[in-house]
Amino acid sequence: MLNIVLFGPPGAGKGTQSEMLIEKYNLIHLSTGDILRKELANETDLGIEAKKYMDQGLLVPDEVVIGMIGTQLENHIDSEGFIFDGFPRTTEQAIALDNLLKEKNMFIDAMISLQVEDKELIRRLLERGKDSGRADDQSEEIISNRIKEYNLKTAPLKAFYDKQNKLFEVNGLGSIDYIKNNIHSVIDNL
Repeated sequence: MLNIVLFGPPGAGKGTQSEMLIEKYNLIHLSTGDILRKELANETDLGIEAKKYMDQGLLVPDEVVIGMIGTQLENHIDSEGFIFDGFPRTTEQAIALDNLLKEKNMFIDAMISLQVEDKELIRRLLERGKDSGRADDQSEEIISNRIKEYNLKTAPLKAFYDKQNKLFEVNGLGSIDYIKNNIHSVIDNL
């Protein structure tokens, strides 16, 4: 089983690369945003619990998100592995994820961190905003704030996986195929 945390700032190319990893390695994509929307739509107990927080404008607590991920792991127990996208974002979340995986005799094999300069991220997100219509991709100020938030609050998580010798930094600049080949090289050498 192969379990990867795909990591990087907004605009680094995680979505694009996830699709190719899913195809090549037959992995299940676990995006916390997608899982949350699915749980809400299906009105599961965890979805109802999450909605209580969301209706108040609060972040969904880690234990609720971990519960949702646990459900997905159980639903796909025979899979060849998972790509974790958007989770974990903090050391506390990474510890909770490790504990959940340990209960299921699983573990994270690698964190693949896409490295892209802020200037390029801004360019990419503004370009994506023209096509996607996403409001958070159409303002350079909002994009800059998202990148600052990532650098302050999320990027430090790399140290957690580095201490476990599971951090692999991949240059996120270049063609999609160039980046894909670099990521595949990391995975194939695990």
